[in-house]
Amino acid sequence: MPATHIRHRRWKSVALTTAAVLVGLTTPALMASPAAATTTEYDDTYYADAIGKTGTALKDSLHTIISDQTKISYSAVWNALKAADQDPNNSNNVILLYSGVSRSKSLNGGDLGDWNREHTWAKSHGDFGEAIGPGTDLHHLRACDVQVNSIRGNLDFDNGGSAVTNGGGSTVDSDSFAPRAADRGDVARMILYMAVRYEGDDGFADLEPNDRVGNGSNPYMGKLSVLKAWNEADPPSAFEERRNEVIYDSYQHNRNPFIDHPEWVEAIW
Repeated sequence: MPATHIRHRRWKSVALTTAAVLVGLTTPALMASPAAATTTEYDDTYYADAIGKTGTALKDSLHTIISDQTKISYSAVWNALKAADQDPNNSNNVILLYSGVSRSKSLNGGDLGDWNREHTWAKSHGDFGEAIGPGTDLHHLRACDVQVNSIRGNLDFDNGGSAVTNGGGSTVDSDSFAPRAADRGDVARMILYMAVRYEGDDGFADLEPNDRVGNGSNPYMGKLSVLKAWNEADPPSAFEERRNEVIYDSYQHNRNPFIDHPEWVEAIW
């Protein structure tokens, strides 16, 4: 088993134990600890300037690190997703977000039964559309069933709702969408990556999470409290970790820090 998997599972155990010890303690100093709960092979190189920081200092440092990025076109996203979202058990297929279905790479398009490019940070939340940058950033774009993608639309994320047809256990209501349990942590880490990567200093909106739904065209995505809970309940999987490597090695040459260090979510927010 790759060491990265062991690291993340150890973080989960440590996080739960620490949470139990800190029950009832509300002193800010006790609630905000340095982000040093895990180690990765990138800590002495890629993340060197972020290690040991917390709060705004950590967020600012990560923003600088991950903004060093190779951008790709929206048309190039098709082939990138075929590589990043490849089914580990069938190299001819991709695994679809929300539904968990394995589908042929050749069925990319806009028809019923096809898969298309889902912006987990809805492109209308900040009005960046399909522009090179946030509109084409692979760290929040995923292969998704056309119909399920349409049902999600630009809804914020929250618990509750009714079952989505062919959604693999995902649910939806009038103002929010909840992925199936196996994808909730993935979605949380993609959303929070976007909030760190796009800070309004590159011609695009300053994207930030908040604790509400119905954000519309505002550059916000909710609900933060739910996303934080999803990050803890669904730690990074082997699929998610491999995806991070493919994007880093072959396409954008930047990483999603919350896949490498999921404890940094709590350290920042």
